[in-house]
Amino acid sequence: MDMDSSPDRDLVERTRRGEVDAYGELVRRYQTSVFNVCYRLLGERQEAEDLAQDAFLRGYRRLATFDADRPFGPWIRKVASNLSLNALQKRASWGLPFDEERDERIDVDQLDPADEQERGEQTARLRQALSELPPHYRAVIELRHFQDLSYEEMARSLALPLSDVKTHLFRARRFLARRLRAGDDGEARHASG
Repeated sequence: MDMDSSPDRDLVERTRRGEVDAYGELVRRYQTSVFNVCYRLLGERQEAEDLAQDAFLRGYRRLATFDADRPFGPWIRKVASNLSLNALQKRASWGLPFDEERDERIDVDQLDPADEQERGEQTARLRQALSELPPHYRAVIELRHFQDLSYEEMARSLALPLSDVKTHLFRARRFLARRLRAGDDGEARHASG
């Protein structure tokens, strides 16, 4: 059987039997998405590359405990996410800044540009705004919007009460929406000036 066509489950089983090349194929399949998880959380390329590599090493060591009936991709991305969150905890305080002005709900998914250039500019602004989020806000955005975890799964991953997860997510979305609006207002002033 061609390794490229092997389902992940077969590759996991082959790796467990000692076929290291099978794990190499899993790494090849998921290296980009694992790096992206680390990079979105950490915002630093070199550290993200190091932690992505560490995630695969840790995954390899823990493969004996992995449930092969579950998909490999989400599991290895969660390993990467946990390593990144641990790195963020070491790097920064997880204290919650309090800013209760204008407690309004804003839809972050308001980006629906008509042309490719505008979409690229909005994506760049969104990336910039994400990088400016405090680590604990960046973590909830990553887990919810990029890994599609439920609130309960997020609470377990972050070792936080469910109410804190919801509060962090609300405030992170509000921060992003404000940053994106501020960028739009600045561009409108620049264009009219």
